[in-house]
Amino acid sequence: MSKHESFKGIYVAMYSAYNEAGEVDVERVRLLAQYYVDTGITGLYVGGSSGEGLLQTVEERKAVLEAVMDAVKGRLTVIVHVGANATRDAVELAKHAEHCGADAISAVPSIYYRLSEQAVEQHWQAMIDSSSLPFIIYNIPQTTGFQLSASLCAKLAQQEKVIGVKMSGESTYELQQLKAAGGEDFIVFNGPDEQFLAGRIMGAAGGIGGTYGVMPQLFCALDALYEQGRIREAKELQYRINAIINRLLAYPSLYGACKAILQLRGIATGQPRSPLLPVSVEHHASLSALNDEILQLIAEV
Repeated sequence: MSKHESFKGIYVAMYSAYNEAGEVDVERVRLLAQYYVDTGITGLYVGGSSGEGLLQTVEERKAVLEAVMDAVKGRLTVIVHVGANATRDAVELAKHAEHCGADAISAVPSIYYRLSEQAVEQHWQAMIDSSSLPFIIYNIPQTTGFQLSASLCAKLAQQEKVIGVKMSGESTYELQQLKAAGGEDFIVFNGPDEQFLAGRIMGAAGGIGGTYGVMPQLFCALDALYEQGRIREAKELQYRINAIINRLLAYPSLYGACKAILQLRGIATGQPRSPLLPVSVEHHASLSALNDEILQLIAEV
C-alpha cells in the first residue's frame, strides 16, 4: 500500500464562483464547495484550470481558498493549485495554502515563456521549499507547452514532499511512464476525463477533472466499478460519460456550460471570466435537457 494512499480517489476540479459583476463571490464559493461534500468524492482541486486560477489575482485566489476551507471543514481533502507565471506569486500562494490548512499544493510551469527544463525545475522547487505540504506536479503540455520528462519526474520524486503528478497529457502511455519514473509510492492522477478508466488501468490512483463538477457521482461510480474489477460495466459507463462530455464540449465554453448546469440545480456561480466565453440564451433549452439526462444517469448508477 502506498504511503500516500489517503490521496487516492476522485477530485473535482472546482469551478470559479463570481457575482453578477464578475467579482469573486466568497459566499457562492462556500455554497459550491458545500455542494460537493456529500457526493462521495475524495476532495477538491482548487484554483486550477476549471477554477480559472490563472485569471484571478493572488488576493482573489487566497479568498477563494479561505472560503473553500471554511465550507468543507476537513470533510474533503483539498489540493490547491498555486501555479503562477511569477515564481514569487506561486510561493506566496503556497505559503498561504499551508496557513489555511490545505492538504497539498500543485502547480503548472510558468505558461508564457518557453522555459528550459532547468528553469521549470527551479520554479517548482521554490514552491516545494516554501511549505511543508506535499507537492503534486501538474503536467498539461497542451496548454503550457512544457512536457514533463520521465527524468525530471524521477528527480523530483526523490524528494519526500513530491508525492505525485496530475497527468493531463493525452497519452496513457506517458502516464504509465511517469508512474514508473516516480516509483511505487508515487501517485498519478488521471487528467483527461474522457479516458479516466484507461488512466486507472495504466496506473493512475485516481482522477482530477473539470467535468466531474456536474456529475461527481458518475465518476465515483466509475472508480468503484474499476476497483471491483467490473471492467466491462466500467467501460460502458465511461462511454456514457463520454457522450455527455462530447455534448458539453460542443458549447462555446466548457466551463460556461458546466456553470449553467449548476445554475439549473440552484447553485449560482456566475459566468466564466473573460476571455472565457459564457453560454447564451439560445443554449439554455439544450443545457436543461442535458442536465436532466445527467441526473437520470446518476439515479441509475
